Amino acid sequence: MSRTLLVGGCVLSLDRKVGNFRRGDVLIEDHVIAEVGESVRARDAEVIDATDTIVMPGFVDTHRHLWESLFRGNGSSVATAAPECTADDVYAASLIGLLGAAEAGITTVVDWSEVSTGPHTEAALQAHADSSLRTVFVDASSDWQSGTRIRDAASSPLTTFAAGPAGFEEWAAARELGLRIHAHAGVGRAPADISQMAPMLGEDVTLVHCSDFSDTDLDAVAGSGARIVLTPSSEMASGLQPVQIQKLVDRGIRPGLGVDTERMAPGDIFAQMRAAISLQHATLFDLKLAGKAGIPKLLSTRDVIRYATMDGAGAIGLGGVTGSLTPGMQADVVVLRADRPNIYPINDAIGAVVWGMDTSNVDWVFVAGRPVMRHGVLEADLDRARDLAAAAQQRVKVASQDLVETVSGGIG
Repeated sequence: MSRTLLVGGCVLSLDRKVGNFRRGDVLIEDHVIAEVGESVRARDAEVIDATDTIVMPGFVDTHRHLWESLFRGNGSSVATAAPECTADDVYAASLIGLLGAAEAGITTVVDWSEVSTGPHTEAALQAHADSSLRTVFVDASSDWQSGTRIRDAASSPLTTFAAGPAGFEEWAAARELGLRIHAHAGVGRAPADISQMAPMLGEDVTLVHCSDFSDTDLDAVAGSGARIVLTPSSEMASGLQPVQIQKLVDRGIRPGLGVDTERMAPGDIFAQMRAAISLQHATLFDLKLAGKAGIPKLLSTRDVIRYATMDGAGAIGLGGVTGSLTPGMQADVVVLRADRPNIYPINDAIGAVVWGMDTSNVDWVFVAGRPVMRHGVLEADLDRARDLAAAAQQRVKVASQDLVETVSGGIG
């Protein structure tokens, strides 16, 4: 049995029964949290000095299009690039995206993969395994129902499978396969009037974005046990109507947070937490300026940090697996430097994580008890990952440009 003991950090278990500790220890045995508390002792443990750090559960990214990692920051549509992606391109994009997530303290990533068919799926899953992160692979391709053989042959025990059916009529098929359902809803061409489909909602459903949901839609979600995940940075950058977070709070809906696409959003959950809490605060301040009465309470940092961890895990079907430092749970842990000048001195640990920290504070990252980052350095072949991503980016860029020129020439 392998043991790792994190000693002397400010421990945020995010489990109310376990509690938080201004100075505490966390014992990891093999792949699970074994003990959390003060003065924890363990024989034959690797001891890591966590003084001047915050030790907490790893962040959960509830929705991301990993194949779009090749187009970080370009801000434009990549629709013409999707058909040009080879399996090798998908591997390169998925790997660099997952390593970027790990470096940001994210231990679980949901990969919504609409370009995955046959070899593409196998390539994406290989990248998932090579990253050593916990992942959920959402097959949103047109032939997602044919992926049983590939699912059975998955190379990583840390990967869970889910379905991204294009329409409600396919939900029954997903359930017959025992797959959780992830669905874009209330945005773009996705159905907005979810209340009409209320009988199909259930605890096995994750609804993404939900920007155009009415009060009736939200009532239907709240009564069904279905979960909602938000990607506030990309939703605002894309010109979507932001979900009114207060309406979720009013109904007891606790969302998860996700990146969505790095084409126009930061690839870390620190940014998503700040976007979510700022959006809710701004909404309430507008009501106050308008002279409205009975204004609700401001969303707290305690709420938002749970959105980014345990609520996110619950929203994707991994509640009880990850999301808190609870004995028996998987040891998905992030250690954040609290002595850096961007955050020092610490007045409130949770407030520091939500309002002040960024990826530069990430020091150690553990997934299922295994360190994937030590002292700010990833345990990965970064040169290889960068080379593969650069080559894939160039190939797809050239291929998609050729496609655009061919189509334009035909029209002219």
